[in-house]
Amino acid sequence: MRLQGKIIRWDDDRGFGFVAWHGDASSVFVHIKAFTSSARRPMVGDIITYEIEEQKNGKKSAINVRFSDQERRKKRASMKAPKGPLATSFAWTYLGFLLVMVALDRLPWVIIALYLLASIVTFAVYGMDKSSARAGRWRTPESTLHLLSLVGGWPGGLLAQRWLRHKSSKQAFLTVFWATVLINIAAVCYLAWLGEASPIYQLLTMNF
Repeated sequence: MRLQGKIIRWDDDRGFGFVAWHGDASSVFVHIKAFTSSARRPMVGDIITYEIEEQKNGKKSAINVRFSDQERRKKRASMKAPKGPLATSFAWTYLGFLLVMVALDRLPWVIIALYLLASIVTFAVYGMDKSSARAGRWRTPESTLHLLSLVGGWPGGLLAQRWLRHKSSKQAFLTVFWATVLINIAAVCYLAWLGEASPIYQLLTMNF
């Protein structure tokens, strides 16, 4: 059974402390190794959830410890993250649409290469941003990620959300992300509707 408690003592140099269970004046030992998937160090006052294990000396200690905000993020991810298979099917369907439009000369072939290049760059930026988040370094602005999606890197962003599990549970970010996807697709559909009469079509075929 998981309990919720608060860290009442913590020695960061030695990597251990004590947690008091809500509703009980007693406390149990907790070691830094008991924290699961933690990206930060514990501090006095942190609210955590944990399980109890009895040690060989008869004393109790906390195991499988998670910060309370980790629990909330886990619940939000399970409820709000877009379904992987549906999003993947959507991306493959759109790729099929592009191939058909290229075969019919409604779109220049180079547009597929541009999508591929933008997706590789976007995937790499997502990866660097996640690494920076774990290390506590300067983060990539969300506006940059949205701009990359808007110019055609959204398939790479979608892949990064699935494979890297980055930006896959923040609902506000996902709302804007899918808005950029729809705008990008609408622009490409308009370009396909104009076909060779489009100045952009002529520009792309002229330079590539």
